[in-house]
Amino acid sequence: LNLLGCLDRPTSGTILLDGVDISKLNDNQLSELRACRIGFIFQSYNLIPQLTVLENIEVPLYYSGNWNAKTRARCRELAKKVGLGERLHHRPTQLSGGQQQRVAIARSLVNDPSFILADEPTGNLDSAAAEEILALIDQLHQEGKTIVLVTHEPDVAQRARRLVRLRDGRIQSDQPHPALAAPSGSAVVLSASGGRPQEAHSGSMSSACPEGSRP
Repeated sequence: LNLLGCLDRPTSGTILLDGVDISKLNDNQLSELRACRIGFIFQSYNLIPQLTVLENIEVPLYYSGNWNAKTRARCRELAKKVGLGERLHHRPTQLSGGQQQRVAIARSLVNDPSFILADEPTGNLDSAAAEEILALIDQLHQEGKTIVLVTHEPDVAQRARRLVRLRDGRIQSDQPHPALAAPSGSAVVLSASGGRPQEAHSGSMSSACPEGSRP
């Protein structure tokens, strides 16, 4: 995810985002790319404890230079979308784990990113809260968002249209979900030298499931 999210640079090969080799971008260009094109959802939420729900959702707007009255109104709408319209002025310590992850999901959407990277988004949640978060992610997928989700849970991985299994840092398999037809059209193209190009399809949810973690 660090490579896909433009946080690390590849030591070999290339990563292309809409035909642009991200390894050739400088730090400022990478920061702008992350702020405007990629949404992040973390297992540990990574909310700022001193800020309210609304203020946490607004954080990416400051980095992208898009904060204004119109985008602040969008933050309120996103809070309502994830079921937190009545908790705009609560701080993270006043929220449950599931509610904190809802804030993180709203924050990931605020700049209308091309795709969302979700790093074990249900890892710290009980089964009921996890199901609520997965249902919300399913909804985003149905609305056309491309989602790359990493999980150790086979039942979570089975919700994806495309399954990429990793073991010891290497791809073991890459295939569509057998019960689902592959979607058409691509939003993001990622390729590695020496390997076949990988496409993240618009409206698809891909899941990288480490094979060695299966029970």
